[in-house]
Amino acid sequence: MNEDWNEEMMSAGWDAIDQEMRKIYGEQEPKHYGTLISYALGGPDPLDGISAYKADEPYPHWHFVTYGFTELYEKESENEEESGFGFELTFRLARKDDEEEPPAWALNLLQNMGRYVFNTGNVFQAGDHMDANGPICLGADTQLTALAFVTDPQLAEIDTPNGRVQFLQMVGITGDELDAMMAWNTRGVLQSGLPYMPSYITDLERDSLLRNSAVSDAVQKGMEQEGSNTAYLFVSQLGWEPGKKGFLKNTPSTLRLGAKQAEVIGKILRGRMRKGESLRLVGPDVHVVFEPGDKPECIPGEDVIRVVIDDATTSALTKQLLPKESSFEIPSLKGIAINIVKTNITDSEGNVVKVIG
Repeated sequence: MNEDWNEEMMSAGWDAIDQEMRKIYGEQEPKHYGTLISYALGGPDPLDGISAYKADEPYPHWHFVTYGFTELYEKESENEEESGFGFELTFRLARKDDEEEPPAWALNLLQNMGRYVFNTGNVFQAGDHMDANGPICLGADTQLTALAFVTDPQLAEIDTPNGRVQFLQMVGITGDELDAMMAWNTRGVLQSGLPYMPSYITDLERDSLLRNSAVSDAVQKGMEQEGSNTAYLFVSQLGWEPGKKGFLKNTPSTLRLGAKQAEVIGKILRGRMRKGESLRLVGPDVHVVFEPGDKPECIPGEDVIRVVIDDATTSALTKQLLPKESSFEIPSLKGIAINIVKTNITDSEGNVVKVIG
């Protein structure tokens, strides 16, 4: 076998990514950050490399691209259609005029995304979102505390010798933008804000897009007309205590929710019922499914608690789902009480830095 041909095939996946970046940046030499020891051999970084290009339009920013979620060298997976996980991540970060090197935190963030995917097997898709539970840049004074994923506006899906590759752009978002995405959908919120966040560039200094009336009006309209695309919601503070029947008095069953997620659950619930579709809350020990129906009732099961609600019950319930400690019952929903408890927000060392509720 010809050695040059063999070497070319061995880096076909990597070369395919480079070729797409050259279409945008020509012969610009990117800042490249490789990995010395591979993840498979015990190295700390799962991605083989990250390149950062200097972009000037629509305003100065770094355009990062990863190498490693896909099969960069030989084809090893059994999936013939996709290369590796089927995507590489990109990230656009606002750049100061005098900035010659991309900030290290952005490289670490991309590697952290790699660790998440490699360790869990969960892959990202356009329209996904993720709560970072704190600033996406640790220690920074920023409102961006979550991430969303969209198709990179300049990089189309490509076919490589090792399979198909998509380019997913990671976007820094605020907590209320994340809530809006869950109550409606990611693409809708981001597209509504695109005129004020061109090319989905992440800027640590920006304010919430929802502070802009044009964006908030468009998002509110989308929620009302289309409802929520969120069918499942993982709720860390989700609990269920069965009711008790007594001689003189019956105690209702209690659904426990954390204050941090109570309000967004209400918004999502309103949107799901509007679409005539269910919402499943997934907690550490219990699943609770809210379903639309004509006769409100609570149906406890061994593994799943079913709660059927009509329009009037939905309205009454969602008005009470607020980020503050409280206990209440809905008259039309017999046998169940809602208990909203405080949420403690902790830092990476477990110290409580904020209490909600």
